[in-house]
Amino acid sequence: MVLGNAAMRAGHRVMMSEVHGMAQRGGSVTSTVRFGDEVYSPLEAAGNADLIMAFEPVEAVRSLPMGNRGSVVLMNLDPVYPGNVAAGFDTYPDIGSLVAEAKKSCSRVLTVRATEIAVKAGKAVAANAVMIGAVAAADGFPIGKDLLKEVLLETVPAKFRDLNAAAFDMGYDAMKNSA
Repeated sequence: MVLGNAAMRAGHRVMMSEVHGMAQRGGSVTSTVRFGDEVYSPLEAAGNADLIMAFEPVEAVRSLPMGNRGSVVLMNLDPVYPGNVAAGFDTYPDIGSLVAEAKKSCSRVLTVRATEIAVKAGKAVAANAVMIGAVAAADGFPIGKDLLKEVLLETVPAKFRDLNAAAFDMGYDAMKNSA
């Protein structure tokens, strides 16, 4: 929602879609934000995404078919363990192998420990603000840092603005310092 609203404010035509799947039972949520001068559908065709912003490493790999060699992948390296892994019935894939898999598909894979940074900012739930800050720092992202931060802070309840502002800044700095 933050990316879409910021894109609208920047003058782009915007369409968004969200597929919750089994989110209430621990499954994934896929959101699509398309913006530009000519956008006629909220859905993206496989292989056409410019950016895959993944809040979890396995979900990043699962989303790779949406991208292409020129796509940018922004991946949170902090995993969310599925129930079968948390219960000890299965193992989580090696993070390095997940990053390597992403690099096979897309030429630019950016990584950030968004949840870890969010905890340092004050709460793990601010990982989304860290990711938005990180994408603002990515070279070539067409929406400016100030606009993204402004829209983010308008979106969150007043009592969480300081937390989200800190998380955004920390995500921005982490991405700038990794370049």
